[in-house]
Amino acid sequence: MPHLISPQELAEDLRAHRPVRLLDVRWRLDQPEGRPAYLEGHLPGAVYVDLDGELADRADPAKGRHPLPSRAQLEEAARRWGVNTGDAVVAYDDLGSVAAARAWWLLSRAGVDVRVLDGGLRGWLAEGGAVETGDVRPDRGDVELSEPTDGVIDIDDAADWSRHGVLIDVRAPERYRGESEPLDPVAGHIPGAVNLPTSAQTEAGRFRSAEEIRAAFESVGAAPGADVAAYCGSGIAATHTALAGAIAGIDVAVFPGSWSQWSRTRGRDVATGPTPSREVSPL
Repeated sequence: MPHLISPQELAEDLRAHRPVRLLDVRWRLDQPEGRPAYLEGHLPGAVYVDLDGELADRADPAKGRHPLPSRAQLEEAARRWGVNTGDAVVAYDDLGSVAAARAWWLLSRAGVDVRVLDGGLRGWLAEGGAVETGDVRPDRGDVELSEPTDGVIDIDDAADWSRHGVLIDVRAPERYRGESEPLDPVAGHIPGAVNLPTSAQTEAGRFRSAEEIRAAFESVGAAPGADVAAYCGSGIAATHTALAGAIAGIDVAVFPGSWSQWSRTRGRDVATGPTPSREVSPL
């Protein structure tokens, strides 16, 4: 099943009146509330998705900044978005598909036919795609989501992962090295993790080719067939790496708590420097 859809392909589907539920998942660290921008202009018929409130369950800070919603919570949200059983879903955002990938990852694992609009809103506009303003409130859907059973690792798995596989830290290099940490209480990375920023997987807002992504993964030891897992700051960007891996034919598990959980958990070691375990100290 394809994981991406191009603006041209989506426009053709819409012109042919094929049933597609569009999800606008605009979110970013410096502007987590994307609804104002959504109201000013979005793809025709797109429903706004609140990443913080619908694609995460933030009730327990000990689990990190963006813990996963339960299957029931996600199903209720999907029905609010108007998703029906058998619908094709397309998610997009306006910043490199990082937030849209979170929707893709959650929904695809729950049995939904979902793709990410490659290039997002900017790619759509660049191709002359139309937009509309205001809110879209669809009729309630009836989708039934399955219980995901794989693709997730917990904090203990993350601690041991590099002993048998490749654990990828997808944050910016300066955060990986421990030189900067704007959001969490401690700087550094999980001992044994290698660094492959999300920026290595895209160019001008679109995903690189499968061959280029595969080469980037292999540069840190994550060849097809290896046990690969990814983490980021709070479990959002790691799903973008999971999507990139899927494009390249590499299965990538996600540590949802990511650094936001690890850095708040006593007894965990922290590595700093440019290599997986150059300097390690306990929290």
